[in-house]
Amino acid sequence: MDEINGLIYGLELQARALSPQYAETNEVRFFIATNSLKPTNQIHLVEYSEEKSHINSTIFEHSLGEVWKLNANPHDLYEVATCFNEQSSNGIKSKAALLKYGENADPIDKAKAELCWQQEEVLETEKYGEKVKTVEFHPTQKQNLACVIDNKVILYDRAESKTRQVAEITSTGNSSKHLNHPLTGGKWSHHHQGQQFVALHDTHIKAYDVRDNHHCAWSIEDSHGQLVRDIDCNLNKQCHFVTGGDDGFLKVWDCRMPKEAVFARNDHAHWVWCVRFNTFHDQLILSSSSDCKVLLTCAGSVSSEAVEDINPNAITSIENTQRKYLADGLLHTFEQHEDSVYCVEWSNVDPWIFASLSYDGRLLISKVPKQYKYQIIL
Repeated sequence: MDEINGLIYGLELQARALSPQYAETNEVRFFIATNSLKPTNQIHLVEYSEEKSHINSTIFEHSLGEVWKLNANPHDLYEVATCFNEQSSNGIKSKAALLKYGENADPIDKAKAELCWQQEEVLETEKYGEKVKTVEFHPTQKQNLACVIDNKVILYDRAESKTRQVAEITSTGNSSKHLNHPLTGGKWSHHHQGQQFVALHDTHIKAYDVRDNHHCAWSIEDSHGQLVRDIDCNLNKQCHFVTGGDDGFLKVWDCRMPKEAVFARNDHAHWVWCVRFNTFHDQLILSSSSDCKVLLTCAGSVSSEAVEDINPNAITSIENTQRKYLADGLLHTFEQHEDSVYCVEWSNVDPWIFASLSYDGRLLISKVPKQYKYQIIL
């Protein structure tokens, strides 16, 4: 694979949903879902072979509707959750489904054909609202998942087939600026004993303790000048999150100091749709935007590998420390996309490989440039 241009996998339909196959521990795999008004959409499971510089894929039918969000279950290799639009005589409704393919055989090894799901479960979301933004699997509790619906966060307990509303955003006082704004997304915090769900509301970030209904544990008001689009949790550093917004900014936050971001960059020319920490080397952050670009940014000064965070007893020399400490700022711009890049995801197997997906159906498998890789590991 060309280190600069990457390897392209093309879809016949538009697409805007991408997820690593989190439960896979050996192969570099990603799920992609199409977003077309045609009757049948698809989910592709793609596998990248670095040795052969080749992409294999298996295609599943998604007859439920156009997919707007896709998440793979970190506890189950064979399951994904989709948020999709369903068209009816009464208009368009947004719903969510849990889909599972067969466990007997790995479909990547099968002949290339469109497969059906072994199990399909459409979640009961209508009583909570009409717009399902995301379904998020809990990082450690496999029976729990959270669903963002309109202005609510709903917790599903799959073991007991129970649902519970843990949060609802309502207008307060005279703040008509945020009246009736729905939640735009959210994610589980990997910290706080896994008991907090972080929701995005207009320009704000609000974390809810799921043990106590409607209890806001912490919040960051006006985190971006315009709508905040995405958030990701730093697995390696307590209380650190990265966000991207319509103001074109990428920001890193310490939720214990909510008044101001600890790191900020404004290198995109349009809305930032997706931001991701590298789970192995968290000074590396990916961001994608409707400016058709994917940016690789270094936030070393606020990462778990910053000089002040490294145990001095484990350091043999200052020179060795500086090799790991890349300078903050934009490292590389990937410009191979020709349409809005709605998703970018690191491989959960190889820390130097990532995938990006643009609306025209182009999936690009790329690598961190060697000069930065060697500067980190040597």
